[in-house]
Amino acid sequence: MTFKEALFFTGKCLTINHEKHNKLLVEEALKKDIIDWDMIVKVSTAHYVFPALYCNLKKANFLEYLPEDLVAYMKHITDLNRDRNSQIIEQAKEINNLLLENNITPIFLKGTGNLLEGLYDDIAERMVGDIDFLVSLDEFESSAQLLKNTNYSSPSGKYLDHRHHPRLTKKDKIAAVEIHKGLLIKKYSDEFNFEIVSKDYLTIGTLNFLSYKNQLSLSIIAKQINDNGQFYNNIALRNSYDVFLLSQKTDALNAIKKFNKLFTPLNNFLAITKFALNSNIITVDKNKSSANTIKKFDRIISKQLQQKTLTKRLFITKRLSIIYKSFFSKEYRSWLFYRVTSKQWQREKLVQLGLKKTKSNL
Repeated sequence: MTFKEALFFTGKCLTINHEKHNKLLVEEALKKDIIDWDMIVKVSTAHYVFPALYCNLKKANFLEYLPEDLVAYMKHITDLNRDRNSQIIEQAKEINNLLLENNITPIFLKGTGNLLEGLYDDIAERMVGDIDFLVSLDEFESSAQLLKNTNYSSPSGKYLDHRHHPRLTKKDKIAAVEIHKGLLIKKYSDEFNFEIVSKDYLTIGTLNFLSYKNQLSLSIIAKQINDNGQFYNNIALRNSYDVFLLSQKTDALNAIKKFNKLFTPLNNFLAITKFALNSNIITVDKNKSSANTIKKFDRIISKQLQQKTLTKRLFITKRLSIIYKSFFSKEYRSWLFYRVTSKQWQREKLVQLGLKKTKSNL
């Protein structure tokens, strides 16, 4: 089984409880016993959808086709993730109550927001890193201070005028917290910001979320814009799975039609996701750009092309931009000095550039 075949099979498995044609295709492959499960585990874990894969196969009653030891392992990992997510949900609710008591209304974002609003049949499906929430610019610093008053702290200390505060952690809490005042890089921020998304946010009980349209858009933006996915023409199945589920609550193409600069990169992501998941539910504008993106994506995954050169180029370009800004901004100079004198930061950057191995590879 090639990498491409494993990626596409995993993608289909994520949709089998909503796309009948994919359920038939997956079951046919399972009955033939032609699946390279080592490759499937490798792909699904790399894309952070291993628990979602298990949950969907279980719901479709397909676990009987899998090796028993694999099922046991998948169940174990999924149970661990369910327990972690239960703790994240409780932690997020505590933060929500703290902020509401101080007249601050947080809007929960991304994975934690999806968990809190009940997007998944099983909370174990989503692998979540941080607790992300959005507040107005006026509430940004006071929100951080409130958390710090309850023993949250930020290891990184200083920060630039970024879209979110440095990650806040607390000794007895499982997740780090990122307080956002913005949603994406400045180039596109005029099309998607707090002022825009706060006009139609969704409220469930005492919890607040982006509207379904904006949730879907942010799920793409997180990969395609903030993580430079538009330059790589690749896919992040975790984001694609979220987009797939949200497409059942709001039409995907209609959700992104309001954008100008953002429309093409977001539509291209929809095209890749629709292609990789073999989905009839996801809607997309079939144009020259989306067609070319699919061709590039197919070529990349067929050859398993390595993109280390592009990664280095994007990294260096970003760092040169910061150095340039430091000539004119005291804030940037302070941040840059703080970072470059940090031994941990120096090591991280050498690893990113491929000039130093990670400790696990030493």
